[in-house]
This record gives sequence, structure tokens and C-alpha cells, in this order.
Amino acid sequence: MATSGKVAIVTGAGSGIGRAVSLALLADGYRVALAGRHRQTLEQTAAEAGPAAGNALAVAADVTEPASVHALFTRTVEAFGRLDVLFNNAGVSAPAVPLEDLPYAQWANVVATNLTGAFLCTQEAFRIMKSQRPRGGRIINNGSISAHSPRPHSAAYTASKHGITGLTKSTALDGREHDIACGQIDIGNARTELAAQLSAKSQSPEPLMDVKYVASAMLQMANLPLDTNVLFMTIMATKMPYVGRG
Repeated sequence: MATSGKVAIVTGAGSGIGRAVSLALLADGYRVALAGRHRQTLEQTAAEAGPAAGNALAVAADVTEPASVHALFTRTVEAFGRLDVLFNNAGVSAPAVPLEDLPYAQWANVVATNLTGAFLCTQEAFRIMKSQRPRGGRIINNGSISAHSPRPHSAAYTASKHGITGLTKSTALDGREHDIACGQIDIGNARTELAAQLSAKSQSPEPLMDVKYVASAMLQMANLPLDTNVLFMTIMATKMPYVGRG
């Protein structure tokens, strides 16, 4: 059943998980602000929505820049009137190198995008969701399997995703009195274009799952009533090395 009238913002909407989730939300009747650094890829996401493309708004934004984040949320409310769901999905990684060889600039970029970006978006969402009528909304963070168990040579990415877990808990706690729910979806080995390319180059490729199941799980979380919350959900390729991985 479509949730006509609900409004969502998806960061990192130009590719991969962000694109799949955006398309699922649009197909379900949401009006969706597609956020990312490159307008061309955002417009491609909108085009793939077919008849629902008219409910998509492409907004070029950099989640590491407070002014850009503010402009994204302002533009969304101007276009759609409110905000019901925020999916903090934008993320980057650093090269798999020994911890002591990771350049500071790469560390800083990962933390700024994955953690600080989610924080800045959450701040803007809180301000809107607290004051709108009916008030409240839902924030969902892309935590990743790495929010729980690291891969080798992934200090920056793993630290940022562990930080997301702390942000999720604090957001869920601070949002209670304002009817703002917050949960986290931890994803392992979804078959996106990038993941497929990396798998093809790997000498020991890992099992992948169809990204449509991630989008379906995210939609299930998004459509819960605000008195119900999935705090943490893990969805993964069944045979990927996660439990006990080294």
C-alpha cells in the first residue's frame, strides 16, 4: 500500500544503495529529495523511477558542508512542505592500507563524510521534525556490517561506522520526546555496481545479495508507525564472511 504524501531525503542517492532505496520509496508513493554531489547521477536515479519521477527532487549537496546541508533541507521543505524520513546513506571509504600508512587527509575525508555528514543532516532533520505539524519523523542511518566487525586495514571506515552506532543511539534517545524515531540498517555485501566490480577483481570474491532486498528492508523500517522502531537491523548475504571473519 502506497504511503502517498510522505516526504523523504536520501543522501548518496546517485548510485548503489542510495539509488535502490530512493526508487523503492518513490514506487511506494513518497516524494523524495535525492541528495548527492553530482546532479547528473541524481537525475539518472529520478529517470529510473518511471511514472514516479515527478515526485523526485534532485538536489546537489555536500554533506560535509553545513551550509550545503542546510540548503538541502530548506529546499526540500520548500518543495514538499515537510520531512517524514531521512536516510543517512552518503559514505566513502579509504584505500585498504596498514593503519600506520593511512594519510591524515583520507582519514579526515572518511570521518567527515560518513559521520559528520550524518550528524549535520540529523541536526537539520530534528529542527524540521520538531516544529512541523503533525510533528515527528524517522531517521535511518546506514551503519554497515563494519559498525560491528572490521575488515583488515579499514581503520577510518570502521571507526566512522562505529561512530554511526553511537549517533543512532543518541538520536533515538534525544528524539523520544519529539516523536522522532531513529534506527540503523547494517548492510553486508549488497550487489551494487561498485561491489560487483570489486568482486570481479578480487582473487577470493565474496557472496553478494540483490540490493533490492536492502531497499525492501529499508522501506519496511520507514513505513512503521512512529510508536514502533527497529533500532538495529542487519541484512547480509547469507554466506558472506561476517560472523568470525578475519
